[in-house]
Amino acid sequence: MKRFGVLALLLTPNTVFAQWRGPGGWDMGPGMMGWGILAWFGPIMMVIFWVAIIVAIIFFVRWLMASSRGSHSLAPQDSALEILKKRYARGEIGKEEFEEKKKDLI
Repeated sequence: MKRFGVLALLLTPNTVFAQWRGPGGWDMGPGMMGWGILAWFGPIMMVIFWVAIIVAIIFFVRWLMASSRGSHSLAPQDSALEILKKRYARGEIGKEEFEEKKKDLI
């Protein structure tokens, strides 16, 4: 007899909700389609979730590609003095300007 009482307690909420009537007298349970405007909230959130996941994957892949490109191009940067010497060698600056800038750098 105790088993029947426990079974009745477990099944009671289901039968109560199954016979609940909404505002227009329609038979509506507490399911997704029975809550009016809130019925659209679940699918919209699901779409937003998957779009966010896809965007995150795209940004992650782009970040990986950018970081791998940066690690392969580890050419040593010229120092300021080297750049100054190259500009003097190309004739972009004169001897006086070269000497002034060299003093500033050293």
